[in-house]
Amino acid sequence: MFVAIVDVRILVEGASDVEVVSKALQGLALGSEYNITISSIIPTTNVEIAKSAAAGADLLIIATDADRVGRDLAERLFNELSEMVGKVERMKLPLGHDLEHVDVELVRKELKNTLVRAGLKSLQILPEYVSLRTQALDIKGRYENLMEEYQRLREEYESLKASYEELKAERDRLVEENEGLKALLENAKNIYSLEEAWKSLFPAEPVPDEEIVSLAVEKLGLAGKIIVGQGNVFTEDKGLLDELLRTIYLSLSIKEEALESPLEEEVKTEVQGEHEEGELEVKEIGSSSEPEEKEVKPDTFEGFIQGL
Repeated sequence: MFVAIVDVRILVEGASDVEVVSKALQGLALGSEYNITISSIIPTTNVEIAKSAAAGADLLIIATDADRVGRDLAERLFNELSEMVGKVERMKLPLGHDLEHVDVELVRKELKNTLVRAGLKSLQILPEYVSLRTQALDIKGRYENLMEEYQRLREEYESLKASYEELKAERDRLVEENEGLKALLENAKNIYSLEEAWKSLFPAEPVPDEEIVSLAVEKLGLAGKIIVGQGNVFTEDKGLLDELLRTIYLSLSIKEEALESPLEEEVKTEVQGEHEEGELEVKEIGSSSEPEEKEVKPDTFEGFIQGL
């Protein structure tokens, strides 16, 4: 099983402390014993430099002198860096910075104790860590379920969006069509059925052909005021339509009466008897002469009827 190496960094006050800590580390098998690596030893008392050097470390060891100045520096760095690294631990260096006079074994022992303390403190929070890890796994499972649900809802959304666009286009088309129908209905009050208009005036009479009505409109100079087509009549003046139909009716009536005049004279003969000479006497009781034709002036209504 692969175990990640713990990244440990050490903050010291000066360059001489770097030399002391480095000498102490030479006798420690940190990789095999603790599975850690000392990635850097940073000599600084500047908080900003310390922040930049320590950011992202798993464990940060603040190694300062055991005097008051060292304690104050360690406290200040601890407060500033705690939220930037996984864990911060304090380590006290023996007084003195001369490698020849510093007990390196003491420094090595303090360093090991510091690593052990850090590990023990980690064990103290292990139950909390396990609980948090369980919660994290639960949240991860819920997150994955939510992602699946999100993908499903996303696909459904895209489908509904496409349907919405189609319905919107259909709605726009229907609105446009409705506007056209509304305009048509506004004009429909001026459209009349030829049959209904005729029957309303002459219920018992047959409806004249549309061609006759169109011809009458033309002859009477009503083109544009009355439009005839497809069994309907359009006009803005219903009274004008009624007058037109009455005129047509009158014209057709007069023309029909004219066609019904006698074509030959009725002749009555009376047989009186047979004379002695064998002749048959016939008495004429009627006239065979044709009726005198009435003169019709072209500019009169009857002239218009003959033009039809």
